[in-house]
Amino acid sequence: MFLKTKAFLLAMGLASAAHAFEVTDTDGKRHRLADYKGKWVVVNFWATWCTPCIKEIPEIADFQRAHAPGQAVVLGIALDVEGVEDTKRAARKFGHAYPLVLEGDDTERQFGKVRGLPTTIVYDPAGKEAWKRLGPVTRKTLEAVIAGKGG
Repeated sequence: MFLKTKAFLLAMGLASAAHAFEVTDTDGKRHRLADYKGKWVVVNFWATWCTPCIKEIPEIADFQRAHAPGQAVVLGIALDVEGVEDTKRAARKFGHAYPLVLEGDDTERQFGKVRGLPTTIVYDPAGKEAWKRLGPVTRKTLEAVIAGKGG
């Protein structure tokens, strides 16, 4: 029975929904998890009013510079979109040097409910969710995750 249920869910696209996403950044570039097979993918949820979020942005940018484009991809998803230009300006001011995605109607459907900020999800090179944290991260933490040493 379990195999039939799983096959049905896969056919409906429901079983894999938690491990697949497609978002468009503020430059109009589409990012699909499937396009990054073989790379670690870090998705960071943040907001301009979130002090811990702002403090971690330079750490995440350092990680991205050290591991992109060959080993890792970083995407930042802003959850407090009041205006595209205002959010982009704030992101630049905070050192956000990786693709910026604005929260959309389908964000929760694709990633699940974000219970607090900042939240970071790391997908392994096979596209499976490997790690998730509510709270700030550092470059060192992210490097430990992709080295298989936890975080």
